[in-house]
Amino acid sequence: MCDSRGMRIATWNVNSITARLPRVLAWLRSAQPDVVCLQELKCGADAFPRDEITELGYDIACHGSGRWNGVAVLSRIGLDDLTRGLIDEPSYDGEIEPRAIGATCDGVRVWSVYVPNGREPGHPHYAYKLRWLAALRETVLAENEPGRPFAVLGDFNIAPTDDDVWDISAFTGSTHVTEPERDALAALREAGLSDVVPRPLKYDYPYTYWDYRQLAFPKNRGMRIDLVYASGAFADAVTDAYVDREERKGKGASDHAPVVMDLAPHSTP
Repeated sequence: MCDSRGMRIATWNVNSITARLPRVLAWLRSAQPDVVCLQELKCGADAFPRDEITELGYDIACHGSGRWNGVAVLSRIGLDDLTRGLIDEPSYDGEIEPRAIGATCDGVRVWSVYVPNGREPGHPHYAYKLRWLAALRETVLAENEPGRPFAVLGDFNIAPTDDDVWDISAFTGSTHVTEPERDALAALREAGLSDVVPRPLKYDYPYTYWDYRQLAFPKNRGMRIDLVYASGAFADAVTDAYVDREERKGKGASDHAPVVMDLAPHSTP
């Protein structure tokens, strides 16, 4: 990979890159990731703050429309084979939303994804979410080549197990925990990917998202919905994976924390 120390890859739903820019810049300087997958940019490609981020040594690929979604990949080790959108990606209300972007960074193929929320079971957006996840699986099947480091990273808006939410009883009748959504994650695993679970630090479960309301973060009423689904070649190279919970603290924080993985060095094919 990039050098003798290996590669650091992160994913982070920033909940508006413009609102979060000072914190993003400070975090890039301190965490020193080589590749970062961002979600929920809430800005179009022409409004993305390129100058500030390129000054830190990153190339940028983004896919956004200026609304509430948008995704990007930042890399300081190469940014090749860009793909915006999924195979047979479905539309919602007649629009293909900017929710997925793929890039190859020093031989590692990454996809930054912002899975639709679904709103509530029975809502048209929930059916759209399931169709979108099916398109993601088709893209994985097309790209997940044997022996290739490959990962889909981002805000999946799904908690894989009951342990990945602070109280499963609080989610009765809600999205994020339903069987069809979890079946879609199982379909990704059947396509050759595994869930790279970050290690918990202070708390029992490595949540990645905490609502802004009702003191959810201080009370650790969170969810693990920011996930890394990786091929064997990628997962086997992971030497550490953690949630940077400190970045959820303080004024102006996103409601999501970055998920960070360190990968051992290897010879790029």
